[in-house]
Amino acid sequence: MLLELTPDQEFFRDTTARFLNTQVPSSAVRLLRDNPMGFDSEYWRRGAELGWTSLLVDEKHGGGTISDRGLVDLTLVAYEFGRTAAPGPLTPTNVVAALLNNYSSQTTDQVLAELLAGTSTAAWCFTQPQANSLVSTPPLEIRVEGNDVIVSGTKRPVEAAQTADVLLVTGQNGDSVAQVLVPTNTPGVHVKPLRSIDLTRRYAAVTFDNVRIPLSAMIGDTRDAARDVERCRQLAIVLGCAESVGAMQAAFDLTVAWAFDRYSFGRPLASYQELKHRFADMKTWLEASHGLADAAAAAVAAGSPDAAELTSAAHAYIGDRGGELLQDCVQIHGGIGVTFEHDLHLFMRRAAANRSSYGTPAEHRQLIAAIAVRQESIR
Repeated sequence: MLLELTPDQEFFRDTTARFLNTQVPSSAVRLLRDNPMGFDSEYWRRGAELGWTSLLVDEKHGGGTISDRGLVDLTLVAYEFGRTAAPGPLTPTNVVAALLNNYSSQTTDQVLAELLAGTSTAAWCFTQPQANSLVSTPPLEIRVEGNDVIVSGTKRPVEAAQTADVLLVTGQNGDSVAQVLVPTNTPGVHVKPLRSIDLTRRYAAVTFDNVRIPLSAMIGDTRDAARDVERCRQLAIVLGCAESVGAMQAAFDLTVAWAFDRYSFGRPLASYQELKHRFADMKTWLEASHGLADAAAAAVAAGSPDAAELTSAAHAYIGDRGGELLQDCVQIHGGIGVTFEHDLHLFMRRAAANRSSYGTPAEHRQLIAAIAVRQESIR
């Protein structure tokens, strides 16, 4: 991802790349298609030992970074996940771990330790169907009753809910936002698997039927919850963008190699002017995507005031141009590009899943426009 990596970052990324190429080559990814979990628990635990789950957590809680910017380090992992279409709940587990890192208690510390060890995973119940959707439901409600918290409503789609041991649930508490930590085995929690375009990503609709949990399960104060939700959303978008850029890079490299190896009328495909122009466009989109993903990661890691604008810009651009690039890769491959046996669809599926996560490109363009209007109004 980055133009210049430190030796430690380079070693970390290479280690992750070798591990993924060995443990989950494309042939293994295909075999996970019908696996209910979508990944192997031992594989995830070994990934946690490499540092996949600890980069957004302070050293006092057992975490640590490579370069003092844990999110930037984590995008190196996400990038390699995209390049190999690797399985595993990388984004939701890290988002939950990052939040729990800021709210130490006996309960959160125990959950965090298990997430860092890779012996458990987490999911973030954040996305709510739009009001005009065919599957729309009333906003999830989190209300306090004495020493208990009652959670009612449905969230969908929730990534990795089927395999998660704990759910971070975002909902409405009156006029405010609140977040609570709910073990998936709590009575009243119902997880319904949904179909996914990605071979290894697992999504679900999670219904909370008047789930009663202790007040201690509330994460933070409702006055800070909106800030926490925005931070979690930015983290998730940055990791998704890094994954998508990795998928775009893998597909582009695959296609360039094919165009030089494949001959038509005695000449390699890459020698034809029309394809040269298409490759030039694709290369431009790819480099811009690298730059936007890196800029968004750096801004969020530093807590920059323009982090929200940059994350939306990255998500919108990569979501749109990534789809175009990947479709061009399929077209250049011809008929073989649409077969299940070819690896191209693995990268297309990963990028397509990320494109619609945490807002569509169109929705993020609207957010950018709203930010521009606010900035203009205060000048």
